[in-house]
Amino acid sequence: MKLKIRSVGHSAGIVLPKRVLERLRLTKGDTVFLTEFPDGFRITAGDPEFEEQMTLAERVMKKRRDALRALAKL
Repeated sequence: MKLKIRSVGHSAGIVLPKRVLERLRLTKGDTVFLTEFPDGFRITAGDPEFEEQMTLAERVMKKRRDALRALAKL
């Protein structure tokens, strides 16, 4: 998809087509995250750092399931 950079006040920006906003489940005023990769950039609706932290937390919870259940009973 080819997008044109436009002036926005004293800055520059791109306008995302409605179908892109729908696919990302975004509306005006939402925040997006720009992540750099060796081959370019990625725009996402979710915070990649938070997602990585949640993945690590899920691994710990799975590994320590019995201990967490015991603690929950206290």
